[in-house]
Amino acid sequence: MNDIITVERVSKTYGGGIHALRDVTLAVRRGELTAITGRSGSGKSTLLNIITGIDRPSGGLVVIDGAAPASMSERELAVWRGKTVGVVFQFFQLLPTLTVLENVVLPMDFCDVWPRAERAARAMKLLERVGIADQAQKFPSALSGGQQQRAAIARALANDPPLLVADEPTGNLDSQNARAIFDLFQELAASGKTIVIVTHETEFTDVFDATFEMHDGAATCAHVS
Repeated sequence: MNDIITVERVSKTYGGGIHALRDVTLAVRRGELTAITGRSGSGKSTLLNIITGIDRPSGGLVVIDGAAPASMSERELAVWRGKTVGVVFQFFQLLPTLTVLENVVLPMDFCDVWPRAERAARAMKLLERVGIADQAQKFPSALSGGQQQRAAIARALANDPPLLVADEPTGNLDSQNARAIFDLFQELAASGKTIVIVTHETEFTDVFDATFEMHDGAATCAHVS
């Protein structure tokens, strides 16, 4: 199957009759770099939370790499998410009391995917891949915003998940660092990773294979290459 994400007629309703998502249907192809765009409050982050299993839909079907996260228990979800989805946040979410290297090792410790003796070496290779191996022994506070986001991407790759999702990953960065991060995502997609990015950025549309625009909880396919 070429689609790694299938969303069929998904809705999400909160108390008070708030419709965050309305009958959303979309598919994301394996190995592509996809954007979800739209104004604040349009449903972008809600959709991302449902794709990652952080939230559950009120109706409809979500299948991620052959699995239906909405049907899982919380324990099953935690294990599935740790192995299947790498998450990159706007504010990095690196643990301040751990070194950059230790932050990247942490998901491997949590999911116990890699042999313990190999984890530090794998973390170093990932930091090399994102261009900040020389920052490995520093604490996050000693890094620039762009470097912290690269560390967060390395951490998201720790368990070699087939899917990476990023929620406004360049919202805290200047334009030069933002371009560098989008270039890195493009390189990762070219190597076989599927990446879905929620973004307000409009100047980097050239890097995306597909774009879905959210408006009042509904999704429209704005571009597919």
